[in-house]
Amino acid sequence: MRLFVIVVVLGTGLLARAGGDATPSAGEFLDRKISDDGGEHGYVIYTPPAFDTNETYPLVLFLHGSGERGTDNRKQIAVGLAPALKEDPSRCPAIVLFPQAESTSRIPIEVWAPTQPDGQRALAIVEETTKSYKIDPDRVYLTGLSMGGMGAWRMGAADPDRWAAMVPICGGGNSGKADQLIHLPIWCFHGGADRTVPAQFSRQMIQAVQKAGGMPKYTEYEGVGHNSWDRAYREPDLWKWLLAQNRKDRQPSSK
Repeated sequence: MRLFVIVVVLGTGLLARAGGDATPSAGEFLDRKISDDGGEHGYVIYTPPAFDTNETYPLVLFLHGSGERGTDNRKQIAVGLAPALKEDPSRCPAIVLFPQAESTSRIPIEVWAPTQPDGQRALAIVEETTKSYKIDPDRVYLTGLSMGGMGAWRMGAADPDRWAAMVPICGGGNSGKADQLIHLPIWCFHGGADRTVPAQFSRQMIQAVQKAGGMPKYTEYEGVGHNSWDRAYREPDLWKWLLAQNRKDRQPSSK
């Protein structure tokens, strides 16, 4: 999928120069647009409090669930990580990307796959952001919930060397790809009473990665249903653990 220019629209309503080089305000969720063969597509970028364009930041890619698909560029910041950041911005002193999947025809496990348009667009947004901002290339992280948790497993297995760590929540993946994930730090979360995406999906992935030689972390909340993300994104140790992971500290995958 061929990518064209980036058009930047600030949350204040001011139009900035194309190319993504405008200076954002700190601690805000800012509207952005990326253009490709299919036209313009909105996404949101979050800049942490005390944001300084002279500083280098880690980057987090958040993949939303199936209920947030659309083109309004708002649903993906109404559920999951964004509310946790609004509640306590100090949780994640990083730049965070919130793309919005537009496909409603594909099954959830396929939507964020790196071979599909929404997955390709999300990765293109990561690439553009690393060019437009001072991003530490060894501290780029991946997380998602439900459909986005499935997408995280898919993206992580497809290119594990791209990410410093990943946090898939109430998702599932292809256990046959577990050998690609053994060197990628993983902390997976799921609700034990989840009837939408059963916890067995995450258990199978964790067991497969462990069997292949990896050491993923797994937290299962007893009695919690599908919404395990509110609790997971508020875990006191999650962000300390995640932001301590550095790609240069581990050996590359064997892909």
